[in-house]
Amino acid sequence: MTCPLQSTRACNLALPQKDTNPIIRPDIDWIPSYKVFKERVQRLAAQNLNRPTTLPAGWPAKITSERVWSGSDFKSEDDYVVKLSQEDILEIESALEYFKTLDLGPDDVSKNNFPLPDLGPKLEEVSDIIHNGRGFVVLRGLNSDKYSSTDNILLYLGVTSYIAETRGMQDFDGRMILHIQAVRKESDVAQHGSMPNSPYVNRAQPFHTDLCDVLSLYALGVAKYGGESFLASSATIYNEIARLRPDVIHILAQDDWPFDEFYKNQYHTRPLLYNFSSSSSSSSVDGRRKEHHGPGFQFSRRPLTGAHFSPHHPLVPAMSEVQAEALDMVYFLAKEHALEIQLQKGDMQIFNNFAMLHARSSFVDEGEHNKRHMLRLWLRNEQKMWRSDSEGLDKVGREVYEWDKEEWRREVGTKWDIEQSPPELRVDFKRASCA
Repeated sequence: MTCPLQSTRACNLALPQKDTNPIIRPDIDWIPSYKVFKERVQRLAAQNLNRPTTLPAGWPAKITSERVWSGSDFKSEDDYVVKLSQEDILEIESALEYFKTLDLGPDDVSKNNFPLPDLGPKLEEVSDIIHNGRGFVVLRGLNSDKYSSTDNILLYLGVTSYIAETRGMQDFDGRMILHIQAVRKESDVAQHGSMPNSPYVNRAQPFHTDLCDVLSLYALGVAKYGGESFLASSATIYNEIARLRPDVIHILAQDDWPFDEFYKNQYHTRPLLYNFSSSSSSSSVDGRRKEHHGPGFQFSRRPLTGAHFSPHHPLVPAMSEVQAEALDMVYFLAKEHALEIQLQKGDMQIFNNFAMLHARSSFVDEGEHNKRHMLRLWLRNEQKMWRSDSEGLDKVGREVYEWDKEEWRREVGTKWDIEQSPPELRVDFKRASCA
């Protein structure tokens, strides 16, 4: 069995022999304190550190593309919501009924057997927006209550196959789709002695990325209160840091960030920031215009900070004070420039995981009809995918999207949970590859 999905250059590092000197860690939380952050900035500035004043070689001074935006740039939902017409919905339903006559399963859904002759080209345009434009879209118009649990999954797979057809495996049990809902309230966590993975409680989640190329959420249900989605442009965050603190770009791009995997006493190190080159569809062979995407993030705070109720293994190395400053700087810039999105029941929110960070507010469910319930897919478009020179990041991609090339994963096979989230034991003890 290989290392966890976030494995990279140092994934096989065994924990060092116990040292008599305790590890001193920075004062940094999963959801950070602005006061602590500003005090750290001032304290480090007073130390007159020998900080680089220029960017690392090969990194752009500024990203100039449609994916550079701030939340205030959007005047209304119409700027990013694609509304499905009644004709579009009827076409989706017709394709669903056709697929169901083929006696196939979720693994088999593709553009070839889910025909959308009129909507398909529109979804291809959505795919271009996600990969080469602002980076995100909300599809609106479906009524998720109208369909069975199985039909909701099948039509979801059919629609998204026109945007990014390859689907990733999201955990070690072979799950290809996750039900993001509150299995347990945060207020009940303390008595259990451990904190469930972030998708399965109702608390807020800080800005982070997942382990995929494209992330998709289908809102089967929304909470009575809260649960807002927040997106922030990684290009805007990069531009601000590159302009004001080029030394922090050096820190973020170094491969010495210690990620605690909580997995067989292992940890690994890798960068938080990567420089993406071109899409695979940009080759000169087919004559298409080359897209140079530039810097993007790939990290979550939990294995870096030791999440609440999930402290670091005592022998995992501590991040440095300058790393703590850089990590919180990314968070507070994301918060400053974020777009808040109130998803409606039936919405599909689809975005480029490398082009932005995402977060979520806490929420309160009420009864059976006001419960937040998202279906999550990890997607890839083989022609438009972003590419990096990082072997570590490529390894993550192979483990998520080329799982069938590993014998142990072929033996596990794929799993499709149709109705609900995994049982609580898995929520507590099996890592869900997210924030």
